[in-house]
Amino acid sequence: MAPYTPLLTVRGSEGLYMVNGPPHFTESSVLPRINIINVTNKGLLHSFDLPKTVCLEFSPKNTVLATWQPYTTSKDGTAGVPNLQLYDVKTGTCLKAFIQKKMQNWCPFWSEDETICARNVNNEVHFFENNNFNTTANKLHLQKINDFVLSPGPQPYKVAVYVPGSKGAPSFVRLYQYPNFDGPHAALANKSFFKADKVTMLWNKKATAVLVIASTDVDKTGASYYGEQTLHYIATNGESAVVQLPKSGPIYDVVWNSNSTEFCAVYGFMPAKATIFNLKCDPVFDFGTGPRNAAYFSPHGHILVLAGFGNLRGQMEVWDVKNYKLISKPVASDSTYFAWCPDGEHILTATCAPRLRVNNGYKIWHYTGSVLHKYDVPANVELWQVSWQPFLDGIFPAKTITYQAVPSEVPREEPKTATAYRPPALRNKPTTNSKLHEEEPPQNMKPQPGNDKPLSKNALKNQRKHEAKKAAKQEARSDKSLDLSPTPTSQSSAQNTIPQPTTGDPEVDKKIKNLKKKLKAIEQLKEQAATGKQLEKNQLEKIQKEKALLRELEDLELGI
Repeated sequence: MAPYTPLLTVRGSEGLYMVNGPPHFTESSVLPRINIINVTNKGLLHSFDLPKTVCLEFSPKNTVLATWQPYTTSKDGTAGVPNLQLYDVKTGTCLKAFIQKKMQNWCPFWSEDETICARNVNNEVHFFENNNFNTTANKLHLQKINDFVLSPGPQPYKVAVYVPGSKGAPSFVRLYQYPNFDGPHAALANKSFFKADKVTMLWNKKATAVLVIASTDVDKTGASYYGEQTLHYIATNGESAVVQLPKSGPIYDVVWNSNSTEFCAVYGFMPAKATIFNLKCDPVFDFGTGPRNAAYFSPHGHILVLAGFGNLRGQMEVWDVKNYKLISKPVASDSTYFAWCPDGEHILTATCAPRLRVNNGYKIWHYTGSVLHKYDVPANVELWQVSWQPFLDGIFPAKTITYQAVPSEVPREEPKTATAYRPPALRNKPTTNSKLHEEEPPQNMKPQPGNDKPLSKNALKNQRKHEAKKAAKQEARSDKSLDLSPTPTSQSSAQNTIPQPTTGDPEVDKKIKNLKKKLKAIEQLKEQAATGKQLEKNQLEKIQKEKALLRELEDLELGI
């Protein structure tokens, strides 16, 4: 049997057509180029007269087509007609039509085998079985359910539900196993938290745990216009924890590895940090900082791409996450879309309208950084959407990772370099290589103690200042100890007690003692959180102050 070749579907102002995947990249004859207005194809199954439809989605096994159009009411105020319609793909008949006013979460959720289907209806989650939408098989009712997500994979099916907080009560996410929804102990797990106007819930592939990104619309501290975000971990065995992120700032992206045992988070003020965590929420590998806001694991989970799209320049870092080795650093400028090919070897990046209406087109990359195919749409033409043909897991076996760039016939493009603005008075003077932010290298590329690598000018200067202050402090202490000749009694008592370092200033010593007391309390709170205990709002705020307290303590001990 010939190996599979993924197809690429392309949609734009020119129409809809398909392209053969690597290595040919020719237009496919399976689906001839079709004019969007006049859909004529000998392989046409059904035609639906739905001119106002703006969203459509197939069920996992492609047996049901769901369509949605904006909900409208008549001028006299009477209720409008159902705007969410479910069609049998085989017969073309409408199985059921519902009223769905909001576009958000308009599409019902199916299990992968389509045994159950669920949708949110007036603070309840309604479940249907075997695509019979005329009978509600089960209901999950909680006060003010805002969102829910079905777990992937086979039975037993699980569902995560989110209820926002109100009147001082915290928000919470609960996990249930279908259809066990009744009783005080029906929930598999529960996690409550404050500071959440909305959440994003992410199941791992094995349906054993959920990551919850809790977000507020406004950061009351004024530190960020993104609002505030926190990351929470909830497992179906009842365990839960707050994922401690070492750098403050927004959470740009969180993604599970397909092995379901680790996840990657991209977070912190730019340059952003990226870290892989295990199921205990402990950091496994720190990628340092860089211009990035997204993470993408390959379908087999052995390669990770960290990328900076949107308002960033499109820099990508391709990592072998088995050996934590950097493979390549390609640049996909102006990209608005990224997708892994199901074969786990090729990558699609695209520039699409309406996000960007100029320089539309797409590229097919090999993960080693080579551009294998490039298509730029003609002038005055827009590209709206590009997507890979989906395949079931296991069709494409994982291959050994290579670090050598594969050959390509596409001419290599030099990435666009944007020069910094220089005022007129400095334009004829030499440039200085100064950075607004010093980027932190990955943990396996940091210079180790005793390494002979030279320090930068600023680092050397800071090191000298630190050493000078330390030497002066030690000299002052030794001078003071010489002036004080202790009696034999005081010497014997000193041997029985642990000496406490002092600065010579009682007020400073008192501050140091109080800071150490606060840091010890924070350590105890972190240990409680690690065991799954739910902390109060003021306790979480104490933990967030740890870095500031450590800096203050260091300054006091150095005598700054």
